Amino acid sequence: MESFGDIQVKELSKRASGQAFEVILSPSTPDGKSEFPLSPVKKKETSLDEIKRKLEAAEDRRKSHEADVLKHLSEKREHEKEVIQKAIEEDCNFSKMAQQKLDQKMEANKENRTARMAALNEKFKEKDKKLEEVRKNKEAIKEVEN
Repeated sequence: MESFGDIQVKELSKRASGQAFEVILSPSTPDGKSEFPLSPVKKKETSLDEIKRKLEAAEDRRKSHEADVLKHLSEKREHEKEVIQKAIEEDCNFSKMAQQKLDQKMEANKENRTARMAALNEKFKEKDKKLEEVRKNKEAIKEVEN
């Protein structure tokens, strides 16, 4: 065992994988007492007023935390309402746009149909005129032959 002032080193074993030592520290005070007490220091007695003050502080912290949680939930609900309102507005706008497009297509189809019908009527009138001409010509030819 080797001694270095207040430190004693004792070799426990020597192996191929390494060595083991025990280090013993001697007390720094000459009477052998250590600076750190082995038992915890006893706390002073707490008074009734101090206990009440601590309970009130704990109650205040609890109320503050509860208020923060309620505020957070309120903000979350408000955000949800805004999101729902925005979704409803977008749905309404989409419905209006879809209705407008449908109305435009129906109007365009109606105009096209009217134009086609007018064109067909005009064609039929021209054919009727030609048929009438052909009939008149046939009748004229028959009269001339008779």
